[in-house]
Amino acid sequence: MNDGARTAPTPDASGRAARSAVVVGGGLAGVTAALALADAGVRVTLLEGRPRLGGLAFSFQRGELTVDNGQHVYLRCCTAYRWFLDRIGGAELAPLQDRLDVPVVDLAKPEGRRLGRLRRDPLPVPLHLGRSLAAYPHLSLAERAAVGRAALALKGLDPADPELDTQDFGSWLAAHGQSARAIEALWDLVGVATLNAVAGDASLGLAAMVFKTGLLSDPGAADIGWAHVPLGELHDRLARKALDSAGVRTEVRSRVTSVSAMENGGWRVEVPGERLETDAVVLAVPQREAHALLPPGALDAPERLLGIGTAPILNVHVVYDRKVLARPFFAALGTRVQWVFDRTHASGLRSGQYLALSQSAAQDDIDLPVAELRRRYLPELERLIPGTRGAVLEDFFVTRERTATFAPAPGVGRLRPGARTKAPGLYLAGAWTATGWPATMESAVRSGVSAADAALSALGRPRPSRLFAVEEAA
Repeated sequence: MNDGARTAPTPDASGRAARSAVVVGGGLAGVTAALALADAGVRVTLLEGRPRLGGLAFSFQRGELTVDNGQHVYLRCCTAYRWFLDRIGGAELAPLQDRLDVPVVDLAKPEGRRLGRLRRDPLPVPLHLGRSLAAYPHLSLAERAAVGRAALALKGLDPADPELDTQDFGSWLAAHGQSARAIEALWDLVGVATLNAVAGDASLGLAAMVFKTGLLSDPGAADIGWAHVPLGELHDRLARKALDSAGVRTEVRSRVTSVSAMENGGWRVEVPGERLETDAVVLAVPQREAHALLPPGALDAPERLLGIGTAPILNVHVVYDRKVLARPFFAALGTRVQWVFDRTHASGLRSGQYLALSQSAAQDDIDLPVAELRRRYLPELERLIPGTRGAVLEDFFVTRERTATFAPAPGVGRLRPGARTKAPGLYLAGAWTATGWPATMESAVRSGVSAADAALSALGRPRPSRLFAVEEAA
């Protein structure tokens, strides 16, 4: 990098002075904001402190394996993330199911291992799940009927109602006739994976948003998609290629040390060895990092950012010498194991099988030594997958994201800021901002769109026609 400030803007093709922006953070929110701004003709610099793009959805090498730090999935209703995949040319590499189909293995029953399925039929809402729920073997007939009644009540809630954010989802479920078993076998099966919290620890507002959007809005809304290549192929290589094509200057290993307003109305961004002067800044970093970089007066109550808690996700990675699982993934009940995915092909493994266990809301296990995690999880896999009992274990390792998401606790809604700050030209992005969604890839992309929209409006630049529809990003 050059020492000193960047040169003054030059006119663009229309003869107007070119406007510039610096995006701090190269996760999905930052990449989205940078692409949107560049597509509108803004000269963009993207600064990322890590040696790669992708934020907390990335890949790394372990010998011959290419490993995702965690299993990330999305749903058909995640329209912003689907737009993002299209924008970077990666949609075909992360396809959706033709139709929702989730195998659910239960170990809690006295008769032993039992398989059920959650899948949809080509019928209108809510009939699309009716047959699946009626045949779901992990709940009694009375529990299934009670689930149907609770779903209808949930459909009548408004997730944007601030009052819902003050309540917890678990208490609401109990008040609507849901047994502990129904919460475990259905509501938490979905909710823990999407909210990263059990029902009793989750905001009713966020839970209502997840279930209404994912299961009660459109028959295909909950169809599951996931990357069939390493996440780094999408969120780093293809994202960087798209940024380069859009004219974005991308700098990794560039940690921003300060952001300050200039007297002329612009902004100064400091990184070791360089000072950048720009018209607008998007802070697309975690909430604590954003708090540290915010200049005085940018938010009325900046301490609220520190009140947004975090929640961990643990991923257990197991490699066997042979194929032990025939299906691409399944969910589990009656065991500490939550979701198991086959990552063999995506990782580049040439023989054997590589399984990834995704463990959300993992407060109890996140700091345990690998040896203890191995003792806890391998016997559970043998109970869940009979083929593992005769297989040779070739590798066992874990990845830990202690601050994987913001904690969706009751009251978090009032702490999440919007894209605009009180400082003209300074904007916020990140899954933790006020997108209305929990901490997902969808929320991250939506936040990047919102920040770019706000910046473009202030810069007097038209919105790119191919940008994700603004009414969906609100």
